[in-house]
Amino acid sequence: MIVSTVEMHTGGEPTRIVVDGWPRLEGKTLLDKRREARERFDHLRRGLMLEPRGHDGMYGALLVEPDDPAADLAVLFMHNEGWSTMCGHATIALARWAVESGRVEGPTVRLQCPCGLVVATVAGDGSVRFESVPSFVYALDRVAPTPTWGPVTVDLAYGGAFYAFLPADSIGLDLRRSPMRQIVDAGEEIARAVAQAVPIEHPEPDLAFLYGTILTDGGDGADAPSRNDCIFAGRQVDRSPTGSGVSARMALQIARRQARPGEQRRFESCTGAIFTGRTVREAPPVGPRKAVIVEVSGMAHFTGEARFRFDDDDPLRDGFSLSS
Repeated sequence: MIVSTVEMHTGGEPTRIVVDGWPRLEGKTLLDKRREARERFDHLRRGLMLEPRGHDGMYGALLVEPDDPAADLAVLFMHNEGWSTMCGHATIALARWAVESGRVEGPTVRLQCPCGLVVATVAGDGSVRFESVPSFVYALDRVAPTPTWGPVTVDLAYGGAFYAFLPADSIGLDLRRSPMRQIVDAGEEIARAVAQAVPIEHPEPDLAFLYGTILTDGGDGADAPSRNDCIFAGRQVDRSPTGSGVSARMALQIARRQARPGEQRRFESCTGAIFTGRTVREAPPVGPRKAVIVEVSGMAHFTGEARFRFDDDDPLRDGFSLSS
C-alpha cells in the first residue's frame, strides 16, 4: 500500500496532507466519515503520524469528499492521539496548497471541517487569512483541582475546538524561561483536571470535548504579541500559535472587554511564529451562548512531498510511540 502526501509547516507545526492512497470513506456526512476513519482506519492514522514515518509532534490532514455543497474541499484532521475537529494551522497550509497546486481556483478556498465551513483567502505572497466557525466563551473562572498545582482557575472557550485558558504565571511558570517539559506537564495535567471538573456540552455531541490547554503570558496582543502555548492530544505541543485557539481567545477577549470588534491582536508561538486575530462580526448563538466570527491570519510553507509504503510483513507498519 502506498500513501502520497504533501508536507508543509505553519510556524514549525507540520501538516502532512494526504492526497492519495487512503481508502475511500463511505460516510454520508463529514462527521460520519470522521467516525468511520476512527473506527476502520485508525491504524493508518497511527502509521502516518507516529514513528517510523512520523513522530509524536506530527499533524495530518486527510482530504475527503465534502457533503456541504458550498465547500471546495473537505478535511479530517489527525494527530498522534486521534482525530480533531478544527485546526487553524492546517487550514492555513491547506488553503495555500489548494490554490498553488491548482486544486482550487483561488484566491478563496471554502473548506469543510468537522466543526463547520471555514472560508480562507490566499494572498499573493502565500499568506492566508480565514474566518472561523462561530467562536464563543463556554465558562469563565472555573476552578479545577490538580495534584501538582493545586486548584487552578481557567476560562473555557471554543474556536472549533474547546480549550482551557490560563496565564502561566498563575501557576508559577514563565513561558519564555520555564523548561518546555514543565509547561507540557502542566498543560496535560490541567486538561485532565478541567475535563473532569467541567462537563462540556455542544449542540453537536461529536464536538463536545476538551481538546487542550492554552497557557498565555497574560498579555492581550495589542502592543506586542502575546504568547500562546497550546498543549493538546495528551502531551503534543503546537509549534504554531494555534488558529482555533486564537479564535477562542479572541472570543474571550471580546467577552472580557479586552478587545473590541475589528481590533487586531497578535499571538506568538513557542517558535516565534505570529498569527493575527480580529473579531469581524457577531454570529448566530451556539445554543444559549453568544458567538462571534474571528478572522485568523498566518503563513505556511512547503517542505516536501512523500510516498509512504505500508508493507504487509512489516511488524511496525502501524506505527509506534516511545512516549506512550
